[in-house]
Amino acid sequence: MQQFTSILEKLPYSKPFLFVDTLHHIDENGVEGSYTFPKDSFFYTGHFKQAPVTPGVILTEVMAQIGVVCLGIFLLADALTDDLSIAMTSTQIDFYKPVFPGETIIVRSTKEYFRFHKLRCKVEMLNSRGELVCRGSISGMMKPTTYA
Repeated sequence: MQQFTSILEKLPYSKPFLFVDTLHHIDENGVEGSYTFPKDSFFYTGHFKQAPVTPGVILTEVMAQIGVVCLGIFLLADALTDDLSIAMTSTQIDFYKPVFPGETIIVRSTKEYFRFHKLRCKVEMLNSRGELVCRGSISGMMKPTTYA
């Protein structure tokens, strides 16, 4: 649990753009975490006036924060101080179901590789009923700007 807290504290995001509530599991091969979309999130205001739906770009960001950034922080734990440069390099996501205001999702990520500061993961998002919302792959560059 302390390990999860230290990872969450090192995330370079804050509300309203922090999309990680809880980490359930993390090891050198992957991570699982969850997030609940607040009903009053800023992006619901205009993303379908009569029936708000979470935008795909936000779903992708949630998968990147939980599935790539949290895992990268874990993998770099021995070398990481406080400063981390992060950049998303590629995504390929297929979407299957909508996510509505107030829903809780679970993200599962499996590391494909981590070399030369590039982390590539297979990611999937499930809704609270266990149904597949979206899946694909996300890559990002993660490099400590200062080393321990």
